[in-house]
Amino acid sequence: MTNHYLGFGLGLRTPHFQDVLDTHPEVDWFEIISENFMVAGGKPKYYLQAIRERYPMVMHGVSLSIGSTEPLDKDYLQRLKQLANEVQPEWISDHLCWTGLDGINSHDLLPMPYTEEAINHIAERIMQVQDSLGRQLLLENVSSYLSYTDSAMSEWAFYNEIVERADCLMLLDINNVYVSSRNHHFDAEAYLDSINPARVRQFHLAGHSDYGTHVIDTHDHDICDPVWQLYRQALQRFGPVSTMIERDDNIPPLNELLDELNIARQIAAETLDFQPPIREVAG
Repeated sequence: MTNHYLGFGLGLRTPHFQDVLDTHPEVDWFEIISENFMVAGGKPKYYLQAIRERYPMVMHGVSLSIGSTEPLDKDYLQRLKQLANEVQPEWISDHLCWTGLDGINSHDLLPMPYTEEAINHIAERIMQVQDSLGRQLLLENVSSYLSYTDSAMSEWAFYNEIVERADCLMLLDINNVYVSSRNHHFDAEAYLDSINPARVRQFHLAGHSDYGTHVIDTHDHDICDPVWQLYRQALQRFGPVSTMIERDDNIPPLNELLDELNIARQIAAETLDFQPPIREVAG
C-alpha cells in the first residue's frame, strides 16, 4: 500500500450533483470525467467547485488518444492542465487506446496492436504528456472485442512494458479484464497475476452487458458476481488499492450506488487484514 490510498469512491455524475451536496454521502472520493468540466463556467463548474471543497477528487479523461499516430493535441493538454490547476486532483488518468483518425473522434476506446513498435510509440507520447502536465499519468486497460494479427504478445505483457518504459502508473479496470477475458478466452486471474503491483494506483469496478457469446462494457448494470470475485482476487494480489464504481447509463439513485460501494468495502474488509481510515466529510 502507498500513501496515495483514498479508499472507496464513485464516478461523479450529473443526476447526483445536488444529492451529494444535500446529503454528504459516505464516499471517500469522487472521480470526474475531465472533458465534462473543460468549460468556462455554468452549472457543471459550480457543482464541481462545491463538491471539491468537501471531497478529494481524481480526473479521468476519455480523449487523450495516447495510442494515436496523430500529433498530441496541445490545446487539449493545455485545457486539461488548466482544469487540473483548478481541481488539484489526487491524480489524472486516461485510457491505453486510440480514439479516432484524421481529426475525427470515434467516441470509442479502440484497442492497440500489442507490438514493440506500439510500445515505443506510446511510451514516448506518455512521457511528453507527463512533461506537459508536470505529473505522472495513470493509464487504464480497455475492454476489447477484436484482436490484431500483428500482435506479438499478451495484453498484460504490453501493458506492463508500457508503464515501465514511460514510468507511469496503472488504473486497473477489473471489469474490463473480465470482459476481455470472456471475449478473447484468456484467464483473467492470470492477467492479474502478471501485473506489477508497484504500478497499480486505482481500480475501476463496473457492470456490463452479457450476450452469452460476447460481453460488452456498457456501464449500465450492477456489478456481477464474477467481477466481484475477480475484485477479491485483485485485492489478494495488490492489497489495498483506491477503488471506485463507474456507472454511465441507466444511472440509479445515489443511495443504490452507495449500497453497491458498501459491497466493495465489505469484500475488502473480508479479504485484507486492513481497516481503512474513516474520512471526515468537510462542510
